[in-house]
Amino acid sequence: MTKTFLQIRGIRKVFGTVTAVKNVTMDVAEGEFMTFLGPSGSGKSTTLYVLAGFQDPTDGDILLNGQSLLSTPSHKRNIGMVFQRYTLFPHLSVGENVAFPLRIRRRPQAEIAERVKAALKLVRLEGFEDRMPGMMSGGQQQRVALARALVYNPPVLLMDEPLSALDKKLREEIQFEIRRIHQETGVTILYVTHDQEEALRLSDRIAVFSQGEIDQIGTGRELYANPATRFVAGFIGDSNFIDAEVVAAEGRTAKLALPGGTMIDGVPIHGGRLAGKKASLMLRPERLLLSRAPVEAGLPVTVDDITFLGNNIEVSTRTRTGDSLSVRLPFGHEAISSLNRGDQAWLSFDTGSVHAFQ
Repeated sequence: MTKTFLQIRGIRKVFGTVTAVKNVTMDVAEGEFMTFLGPSGSGKSTTLYVLAGFQDPTDGDILLNGQSLLSTPSHKRNIGMVFQRYTLFPHLSVGENVAFPLRIRRRPQAEIAERVKAALKLVRLEGFEDRMPGMMSGGQQQRVALARALVYNPPVLLMDEPLSALDKKLREEIQFEIRRIHQETGVTILYVTHDQEEALRLSDRIAVFSQGEIDQIGTGRELYANPATRFVAGFIGDSNFIDAEVVAAEGRTAKLALPGGTMIDGVPIHGGRLAGKKASLMLRPERLLLSRAPVEAGLPVTVDDITFLGNNIEVSTRTRTGDSLSVRLPFGHEAISSLNRGDQAWLSFDTGSVHAFQ
């Protein structure tokens, strides 16, 4: 996946006085699974609709294999689309639904029959050609919608929150199927979701949207380990944030004073490095160490609650200055056996696992 296949250049979309998308730019490689992740209103779906041709951009351009798509109407862009709602024709059978894109392209009947059979096999619905959509589960209907979008071999498949209407177990099953289909077909997929776990499970790379802009693009591992902004740090994975003061800064790291006077050095810092400024320190719950005995450069806390979550234990703690910090420990951790609500403890962490944002 090294060849730049799809180029999005400075896309901006304005609705009246509202700018929904601001200067979105990215390159997508052929065969890549790129996810647009962000909260409602962040501009991810609007960007997808511009790609599909359902909306015209106010500014910018979209190029597929070096050719601009803006003058090409949506029905001629040859791009597949799967929506949150299945948008199946209720009066047509499964086979007729899947065949529809081929019929409007006036493909020969023998080719239509062969492609429909192959598409239904791809989504594991062989033998369902004569079934009516109303007789199928939500997950099966979404598979039919996926087969219909893929039956004419589009170079790009756009998916807008396709699983948000399904329950958790079924959603995870279809996620696995989408990943398998992507690996088998090699189709380029642009996928919109607000679910970070779904994005991490499916994607080659993720574009994190916030207020109409892209905050950061990277693999799930890159976004989690090295968030570029406080928004990304809070949106990808679980995070604690506490205020700190920048005592000194050198290069891309800083020495920070935490509430209560604890000093930590060598913390990666983003967005400015001026001493004397306030910073927001991100602490991942699973990267915090909990000890009953005082530790150097540790943070004294009081245990507020202990929650059993199956394979891990969540310990809610409170610092002396009132900051709440969540700690996630593996089931059976030695510190848990003797820990109770109201106990005093110490938190510590590797400075390489935290980030500070100004």
